[in-house]
Amino acid sequence: MTTPQPTAFPDAAEQWNRRFKTEDYVFGTAPNLWLHDHVALLAPGQRALCVADGEGRNSVWLAQQGLQTDAFDIAENAVEKARRLAQKAGVTVHYEVSDCDTWTWPQQTYDVVAAIFIQFADPALRDRIFANIKRTLKPGGVLILLGYTPKQLEYRTGGPGVLSHMYTAPMLGALWDDFDILQLDEYEAELNEGARHAGRSALIGMVARKR
Repeated sequence: MTTPQPTAFPDAAEQWNRRFKTEDYVFGTAPNLWLHDHVALLAPGQRALCVADGEGRNSVWLAQQGLQTDAFDIAENAVEKARRLAQKAGVTVHYEVSDCDTWTWPQQTYDVVAAIFIQFADPALRDRIFANIKRTLKPGGVLILLGYTPKQLEYRTGGPGVLSHMYTAPMLGALWDDFDILQLDEYEAELNEGARHAGRSALIGMVARKR
């Protein structure tokens, strides 16, 4: 039986700043494999957005592929580390410190949005984030999303440990039925993304194109 977990993050900025206050990169510096494996969807010159990007591993990789990349995160400590990672990689990423509700989501701007492990979001926040992603993508733009399924509560190798924050294929299929879903896979894999995403994990990945 799993230990009950908190259902909310009362001070998200404080929590994430504390977590990222270390010289080590908590989730590593390599891009997420689901994102990396969809490199064929990317093209130099495209505009990309990384939602809640953390320490920059995914935004830096997108910039290395030649995309004009924006990213934001609620934790100032994470954004500082992301800027250092981009500088070390020799790429330019436009970073901002912001939460998902107050960030300015420009309409029909991005060719690609990466939403990788954003399951800090409870259902109400998740709905707001998804609505903003839909607005900020250009027609024909692509969302690349990865998260955990409820089975992750058994593995406890990453994620918030809160059932209501998890994704299922029927849930994502319904929430994104106004997009063309190009891929929607539930699968298990061994993650090695720093100390916080390590070990056998129950995952769900989606790629969806705006009509």
